[in-house]
Amino acid sequence: MAGNTNIEWTDRSWNSIVGCSVVSPGCTNCYAMRMATRLERISREPGHKNGLDHYRDLTQPSKAGPVWTGKVALAPDHILMAPMRWKKPVRIFVNSMGDLFHESIPDEWIDRVFAVMALAPQHTFQVLTKRSKQMRRYFQIDAKHDYQDRVGNQAETMPELARALKLHGYSRRIRWPLKNVWLGVSAEDQERADERIPDLLATPAAVRFVSAEPLLGPIDLDGYLHDLDCGDGLDWVIVGGESGKGARTMDLAWARSIIAQCRNAGVACFMKQLGSATGFNLHDRKGGDPNEWAADLRVQEMPVR
Repeated sequence: MAGNTNIEWTDRSWNSIVGCSVVSPGCTNCYAMRMATRLERISREPGHKNGLDHYRDLTQPSKAGPVWTGKVALAPDHILMAPMRWKKPVRIFVNSMGDLFHESIPDEWIDRVFAVMALAPQHTFQVLTKRSKQMRRYFQIDAKHDYQDRVGNQAETMPELARALKLHGYSRRIRWPLKNVWLGVSAEDQERADERIPDLLATPAAVRFVSAEPLLGPIDLDGYLHDLDCGDGLDWVIVGGESGKGARTMDLAWARSIIAQCRNAGVACFMKQLGSATGFNLHDRKGGDPNEWAADLRVQEMPVR
């Protein structure tokens, strides 16, 4: 599945690999689990040829609703290659229906995803993960190899990619990090921030960002916005409350604190939504209309690189 999205900080979603598993409190009400269940149901409709077979068996029912089974699946080539056919430059959220660095995903699949991103330099790819250690490990391994070889190896099994490599004349080594790939980690509270952000800062990336959504507690980003050890810190922070059934409340003081920290550090901040459990009488059920927010919360900045 690849297409337009309602996520405010991006333009399109691209689900090259789907499936996941619960790893922390931020996963509890994951919208992707419900969406994967609906897509599987569509895939099983009699006589329906919809190209959604890779969504089968990704979730299972529970008392709380659908939950991930831990299975992951690589999308068909026509989905995997989609960004190379999109001519207009857009921001692309990579794997909104999974985690690119899930423990069950082989490096060869990740290689394929990065090969496509390398061959679609007109776009900006936004990769968000909760598996910061897996992400860091992948790039440490990659540093020991010629990235061009890894891309070329994938071309052997993907004819369209092979044609693109020839078309773009990629006989030279691909420079890393890719200028059009942003890497980010989810951090719903201080524990997850302290666990994941150091791995992100130790990973090469054109832009590094944090998604504090759903924000489930206060987060002190001191030392991460300007990292003293490596001389480089975060470039962007997204903040958002939880939406949907069973949504947990985001204290607006937590959001205001992060906005103030970013302001003081000169780091871009993007307030995505207040969430469903605000206690206010909002017309937007996700609390996503800035016109309904207090003036100091209307911050929707993008990083400049």
